[in-house]
Amino acid sequence: MKSKVYADADSALFDVHDGATLMLGGFGLCGIPENCISALIKKGVKNLTCISNNAGVDDFGIGLMLKTRQVKKMISSYVGENDEFERQLLSGELEVDLIPQGTLAERIRAGGAGIPAFFTPAGYATEVAEGKEIRVFDGKPYIMETALKADFALVKAWKGDAMGNLVYRYTARNFNPMMAAAGKITIAEVEELVPVGELDPNFIHTPGVYVQRIFQGVNYEKRIEQLTTR
Repeated sequence: MKSKVYADADSALFDVHDGATLMLGGFGLCGIPENCISALIKKGVKNLTCISNNAGVDDFGIGLMLKTRQVKKMISSYVGENDEFERQLLSGELEVDLIPQGTLAERIRAGGAGIPAFFTPAGYATEVAEGKEIRVFDGKPYIMETALKADFALVKAWKGDAMGNLVYRYTARNFNPMMAAAGKITIAEVEELVPVGELDPNFIHTPGVYVQRIFQGVNYEKRIEQLTTR
């Protein structure tokens, strides 16, 4: 069997191309694939559709890709904390689908589970529902949302092994597991790459069957958006 282990982000992302659809794990700046984002900027791919909860901040995360004009469309649930994202949205430079956060999570989960669509009450009678099928269940209106999938899912885990089994740490799990299942090619960067058999099967969050490539990342900054002290 061909090894899933790659030396670094540059080699793991070798076939990410212009116009690709990417899922990028993380919530805010927590659990984001820092090495993959740096490699994408270095690679210079453009016209990307990025599916992520948000777009980082101006000087970190996906925000860096917005500055280099590599992102054509963002599919996300939150615009805050990123002035460049807001500016490109309001000026019409960036195409944006704003989706309720729970709906975004379920659309990604559905994509990984092979469920083409589902009904949800979130967004009914708002702009979110425009152009979507509406059905009534038990007297309550629901809108139909379709699944999301991606050419590449870029996720970040705490530990992983050569088979691609992943373990996330605390809240850094967030969107990563569901995105790992919804990518045609899932590329995982991990803080620690361990030998096969070292991870307790009872605590594996993403089974290796969902992961095609894995590498050990370096120089993690693990920034936070706002530091508040008393």
